[in-house]
Amino acid sequence: MLYKKVEKIKEEIAVIGVGCWNFGGQWDNSDEENSIKIVHTAIDNGINLFDVAPVYGFGKAETVLGKALKGSKRSKVLIATKCGLIWNEKHETTNNLSKESILKEIDDSLRRLQTDYVDIYQLHWPDHNTPIEETVSVLEEIKKTGKIRYIGLSNFSQKDVKTFMSMIEINSQQALYNMLERNTNSYHNIPLEYKTEDEVLPTVRKYQQAFFPYSPLFQGLLTGKFKANGNFSEKDIRNENPKLRGELYKKYYEGVAALENFANKIERPLNEIALNWLRQKNEVTSIIAGASSIAQLEKNIRSTMWDLTEEELNEIEIIIEPYKYI
Repeated sequence: MLYKKVEKIKEEIAVIGVGCWNFGGQWDNSDEENSIKIVHTAIDNGINLFDVAPVYGFGKAETVLGKALKGSKRSKVLIATKCGLIWNEKHETTNNLSKESILKEIDDSLRRLQTDYVDIYQLHWPDHNTPIEETVSVLEEIKKTGKIRYIGLSNFSQKDVKTFMSMIEINSQQALYNMLERNTNSYHNIPLEYKTEDEVLPTVRKYQQAFFPYSPLFQGLLTGKFKANGNFSEKDIRNENPKLRGELYKKYYEGVAALENFANKIERPLNEIALNWLRQKNEVTSIIAGASSIAQLEKNIRSTMWDLTEEELNEIEIIIEPYKYI
């Protein structure tokens, strides 16, 4: 396994992490026993970053990860979980970064994860109804008591990031980033307050923060396995992504087709190319890559075993240039 090191995080971090959203059962092909095997296999292959959130499966993903890491495995990894998305009995979510909410969320996460500390505690989405000062004060409190080690921001505008940085140390950022979503303005139907390539990357580079891109395979689109009209089961949460439906999907699918032709030419799988492209960005610390099977995890790992050449990177840039701002 390859590792990267940034100033703001003491540990070296594997360039491939495991995204645990599917552990919550909201994707096809996810079950608890399989998810636990994925975690153990990842650790055996040198992966040491596991990214999760309370809202993934409404607590289930954290619970599954906690079971998988119980015992001696916990000390070998960095757990990155989140706070700020609260749900009700109908599973409707609201953004809440108030002191009262975060104090409850951290204790709930620790219980589900069966641990007494979280390595990287990330604010999942902005909450513009809570003063940043209030959020900072509770983060300081739970860091002082040892419940969290590092603080990360996910999906924040760089203006807000710098406001946070003026009050408290920010160790990492997380943002949507892949070959076809470089400066996109939305995730599913949620507006984004940042442009990853133009705004987030310069900030993490300047301040030596860790950067964890999520959705590196565009929720599976960059595996090349999708059909021209999509192919999700009725319960699959990806049905809610407007980019994977209608005219927008057709445009993205054209990009995938061009990338598949390139992949065939260099005789490499498209999913490995997509992860490789991200990994070779200096600003990218660890890629949050989901895996619904051991085979898929192994494919993710294989992307670390070779490099795209400069010529190949230039050719990819020509293919994906039309997608830089959509």
